[in-house]
Amino acid sequence: MNIARWAAIAVTAALTAGCAPSTADPTTSADAKTGTLTVWLYDEADRSPKEKVLADAVHEFTGQHKDVKVEISYIPTDPGPRAEKMKGAFNDPASAPDLAEFGNTDLAGYVAAGAMADLTSAIGSWDAAKDLPQDVKDAATVNGKMYGLPWWVGVRALYYRTDVFTELGITPPTSYAQLVDAARKVRKAKPKMLGIAVGGKYVFGALPFIWDAGGDLATESGGKYKAAIASDASKAGVKNYAALFAGDICPPEQCADLTGGKTVDAFAAGLAGMAILPNSSRGKVDAGATKGKYGVVPLPGAKPGSIAPAFAGGNDLGVLKSAKHRTLAIAFAELLASKKYQLAMYDAMGNLPTLSGARGAVVTKDKFLAPFVNTMSAGTRFVPNTPAWTTIDAQTVVPTMLQKVVAHKATVDAATAEAETAMNAAFGG
Repeated sequence: MNIARWAAIAVTAALTAGCAPSTADPTTSADAKTGTLTVWLYDEADRSPKEKVLADAVHEFTGQHKDVKVEISYIPTDPGPRAEKMKGAFNDPASAPDLAEFGNTDLAGYVAAGAMADLTSAIGSWDAAKDLPQDVKDAATVNGKMYGLPWWVGVRALYYRTDVFTELGITPPTSYAQLVDAARKVRKAKPKMLGIAVGGKYVFGALPFIWDAGGDLATESGGKYKAAIASDASKAGVKNYAALFAGDICPPEQCADLTGGKTVDAFAAGLAGMAILPNSSRGKVDAGATKGKYGVVPLPGAKPGSIAPAFAGGNDLGVLKSAKHRTLAIAFAELLASKKYQLAMYDAMGNLPTLSGARGAVVTKDKFLAPFVNTMSAGTRFVPNTPAWTTIDAQTVVPTMLQKVVAHKATVDAATAEAETAMNAAFGG
């Protein structure tokens, strides 16, 4: 399942509209070493492959921990029902699980609600922790403390039409300039096809251009965030992304309203020469007209041969503050996040591992993943890890900014200044 950013919005809204959780202080709560360990994991459209992996993990875990049972429940992934489920757990420790799976963009809101246990020390002493890249750990960190154990990640890369590129004598781009040139050649030769499908509402498609230019959404100091979207570097990145919304590449009248999902649809339907899509889009593309006619390379940066930083989506495992089996919960989380079970989850669900060694192993098995793993190895980035991001997201601050620029309703200077003001209001600045 991809990261459901709307779930983060829904959960934070539910928590602020409801009540702060009454979770027990972890230093005074029980830490039973026997009994039933309760675990909440995300449901899936086809849960059976995930259940098989979990059954193997439970069998191994209970074999190592006598007098322990593991009870796994699957919670909804739809934002509303999931928000209600988590809010109920936060407000009623008696009904809460010991261990839960959640999207990494949800984490800051959960921590602000006082619901999650600090796992910094536990993860620091975990044998496999040395194989966790720093950017992955950063996405599970709030105010300098780790509250999540990264379980799987998802990133975006550049899908391109191999048949069209071959026909036109185009090689996959290795720089921003080559990307623009390739997009124009595709559009010129095939007017009914977008040179590259980009979207005015596609935040995670735009962010790599901002980050590659040296910009960012915000900067953090002492736990406080300040918007940086109107910095010179950020504006340069916005201009690079906006330049793709041109009549000879992706006309604004067709592309200003495109979301990430709609760019997947356009590429899968054979209506675009390129698109910036996650590894999880493979199934949808293979189910469309583009099946067997595409390749993937890392999204290039402005510097020839460089890779633009990608957003590090993914899911974590976290222990609730109210956990009655804290030590067991951490141990089971470490087992699930081990190389053995990360590889098993990839085989079952296609989830990309967080551990570097496991990533190398999946690329050996499936060359399709190489561009995504190379993108992760080059370094990923994350949205501001603060509950304020859910407000900014809910207010559509970034897509509104992008749409105004690409539709020529505002200059880059004016649109980014407006976005910066809205962000700082959310950050409390």
